[in-house]
Amino acid sequence: MATKVWDGFIRGFHWLLVIGIAVLYFSGEEGWLEVHFVTGYLLLALMATRLIWGIIGSQTAKLSSLFHSPKAILASFKSTATYVGHNPAGSLMVLAFFVLIIVQLVSGLFTTDDILVEGPLVAHVPYSWAELAGDIHHTNIDILLIAIAVHISAIVIYRLRGKNLVKPLLTGNTAEPVSSAPAMRSGLIAYGIFVVLSAILLFTWGYEPLMALF
Repeated sequence: MATKVWDGFIRGFHWLLVIGIAVLYFSGEEGWLEVHFVTGYLLLALMATRLIWGIIGSQTAKLSSLFHSPKAILASFKSTATYVGHNPAGSLMVLAFFVLIIVQLVSGLFTTDDILVEGPLVAHVPYSWAELAGDIHHTNIDILLIAIAVHISAIVIYRLRGKNLVKPLLTGNTAEPVSSAPAMRSGLIAYGIFVVLSAILLFTWGYEPLMALF
């Protein structure tokens, strides 16, 4: 019997993040500035929603469920035990992604190239801070791409070991036996928060680049 382990928002968050990071990277590389900024604001709203949902959301969405001892993390690399939600090693990867993505998005708010690109908060900090933010923004994306490659490799390795990590993030369910079904909340609540935060950020910072797309 299948057990629901991921709510609708967590599943949507994962795939929206995949699409958003791809668009953010390619728009930055191709110089599509309006697309880059609008995508960045939407991803910022998405990450903020995920953090809020990590406090008020479903049991497997809780941020507290992502923290494990080093001993548990090391043991999970060898263990074939079934976990409700992310295992300790997977939780560490999730936390790493959260940090890298937030650093990328926040540094972009303070980044300028003195020609065309200027984040909405550049004018509020010393120029040296903007230069530092620009360096972080350009270096951090490379680290993020490496982390993505490691993540994909881990998914492949687990698949070869007989564990499909992708399917539950599509269906929300696992067919593996669990001790008890996790408590779920409707993902529609989180999507509502996401829409509100997106509207605020786009109205505050993204109105001009958004209008430029139409």
